[in-house]
Formats: sequence, structure tokens, C-alpha cells
Amino acid sequence: MELLTLPILAVAIPAVLFAGISKGGFGSGAAFASASILAILLTPGQALGIMLPLLMLIDVTSLPAYWKKWSWPDARVLMLGAVPGTVLAALFYSVADPDVIRFLIGVISIVFVCWQLAQKAGLFRLADQRYGARVGLTAGVGIGFTSFVSHAGGPAAAVYLLGQRLPKTTYQATTVLVFWAVNLFKSSFYALMGIFTFETLLLDLVLAPFAVLGTWLGIRAHKRVPERLFFGLTYAMLTITGAKLIWDSLS
Repeated sequence: MELLTLPILAVAIPAVLFAGISKGGFGSGAAFASASILAILLTPGQALGIMLPLLMLIDVTSLPAYWKKWSWPDARVLMLGAVPGTVLAALFYSVADPDVIRFLIGVISIVFVCWQLAQKAGLFRLADQRYGARVGLTAGVGIGFTSFVSHAGGPAAAVYLLGQRLPKTTYQATTVLVFWAVNLFKSSFYALMGIFTFETLLLDLVLAPFAVLGTWLGIRAHKRVPERLFFGLTYAMLTITGAKLIWDSLS
């Protein structure tokens, strides 16, 4: 399938800009919405293969702004847990039908929105004390698995990191570091499994400037843009794309 077409670029450019803004400034894990959007037009493998190099570029671009502002103990336990989670996801992906992956991306999108709304409504209670290493390792496994199959490791990271009650910038810096490491690790599996192709990498070259621009905008929006507005648009977009992917996979 030819990827360098105007219809695909018309959807991919805003999606990549959004991913950069989300990862660079808001740390919600909602950047995976870009892969969900692309999965409506493309196969899940193509959507994942296109987005991973761009997400890695966004990680590298945003990392200097948060250098050494992270919580290393929390980052370390999540990264350790992500290793077996990534391996399990690679095994699952290797035997799953594309419609199963499409369905899973859609379900994760809807669950992400429900979880975020429940948290804001006070239905989700954090522990009275900081979580220990066991919870962190479990969250890391969830990060590795969901990140591999949908680039959606954010919710698992948020469950753990929100419980640590980190300051906003420390929270953001920790997520940037964790997903930089997780994306680097899973990229080797993507390469070995043929998820990266010449066509996806060629499209990445075209989209790379938009990923950097989105990250630059996100870092500056970190203190200027109301989170309620950003997340409201994000939740609406994820609900629509998630429902569409579930419908497509079942029909």
C-alpha cells in the first residue's frame, strides 16, 4: 500500500503534531491516539510501525527539557517491569490476527477515556501511602505490553506515578525517561518482526519535522494551555477513534 499519499498525509500530519504536543507537555499517555487514528486508515502494523520512530524522536527532543528532573527510583522500577511485558506482547503480536490488534487498540482507547474520567470524578482512589516496588513492577509489565501493541503504556504508568504524588514536572520528566527507554527496547522487536518497512520509514522522514514541531509546542504549552481543554479534545477524539476501530474489527 502506497503511504505517501495526500489523504494519508492529511491525517498523519495532525496526528503526529498531536503526539508531540501530548508527550512534550502533558504526560497523559494520550499520544497513542495518533496510532489509533492511523489504524483507521492503515493496518495496525503500519500504524504502529510509522509511529514508533516518531515517538522515539519526540522522546529525544523532549528529554533535554526534563533532564535529571525525573524520579529515578520510580523510573527504574517501571523500566524493569516493562522488559517482560514487552516480550509477552511480542509473542502475542506474532500470533494475533490484525483485527484482534485493531480491536485491542480500540478497547484500550475507550478504557483510557473511562479511566481518566473516573479519576477526575473521584471514583478512582489512590493509596494513602506511596506504592512499593511490587506495584511498580506490575505497572511496568502493563506498560511494556500495552505500549508494544498500541503505544498506549501511559495509563499503566499513570496509575503508579500518580500514587507516588510527584510534582507535575517530576511526573512529566519520569514519563519521558520511561517511555524513551521502553520505545528503544521494543524497537528491536519491531525491526525483527518486520513491523518497520521501507514505506513506513520513508513516511517517517516526511513526518519527522512535524514531530519535532509538536514537541516544541508541547513543552511551551506545558505551563500555558489549560489541561481541561486539551484533555477534553483528546477524550472526544479517542472515544470516536476507539469506537470506529472496534466496529471495523468486528464487522
